[in-house]
Amino acid sequence: MVLIFGGVYQGKLDYAIERFGLCEADVFRCSEDECTAPGHERIIYEIDKWILALVRAEQDTDAVVKRFIENNKNTIVICNDISCGVVPVDPIMRVWRESVGRALAEFAGASDEVVRIFCGIPAVLK
Repeated sequence: MVLIFGGVYQGKLDYAIERFGLCEADVFRCSEDECTAPGHERIIYEIDKWILALVRAEQDTDAVVKRFIENNKNTIVICNDISCGVVPVDPIMRVWRESVGRALAEFAGASDEVVRIFCGIPAVLK
């Protein structure tokens, strides 16, 4: 597994496509309205949106993320870093933020490579 994370609009998807020689057909785009597990495409993009759908559906995000990791060892996971800024007032958004933080820790631990993208510049952390 490879984890690529960073702020919104920092070039994470472009980096992954170029770095791994993939194309748009290799990308599963997550939706904040769909709890169905991402497909078996090579790149899972904006997995934070999928986690939001799980939170809204009151699912155990920690357990679901662990199952996802077990079944997707060769996947490139791209996640928006939502850990910075003001803590949300909305309780659902706070739970989502915490859930994404825990998920990022799980993804990073299971990944062979972890890359943070900032201003389009990759920084390999692992």
